[in-house]
Amino acid sequence: MLAALGLLLLVVVLPVYVVSGLLAPTWAVVVLLLVWLGLLALGVRWFRAHPGRVLALPVAAAAVWLAAMYLGDVLLGWTA
Repeated sequence: MLAALGLLLLVVVLPVYVVSGLLAPTWAVVVLLLVWLGLLALGVRWFRAHPGRVLALPVAAAAVWLAAMYLGDVLLGWTA
C-alpha cells in the first residue's frame, strides 16, 4: 500500500517536471526528466523489497526540482 502511494505521488510530481521549461532551458528539462525516470525506476525496483522507501521518492523528486530551479536561477541566471 505504501509503495503504491509513493508511486502515485511520484506521478503527481511529473507535471511540475514537464512544465519546467517555463523556467529552465531545454537541456535542463531533459536532465530533470531523466532524473525523474531514474526515481521511477528505483521506485519500481523497491516496490516489493522496500515499500516504505518508495514513499520517500516523491519528496526526493520535489527536493531535486526545487534545488535545480533555485540553483539555476542563482548560478545560471534562469528567469521566467
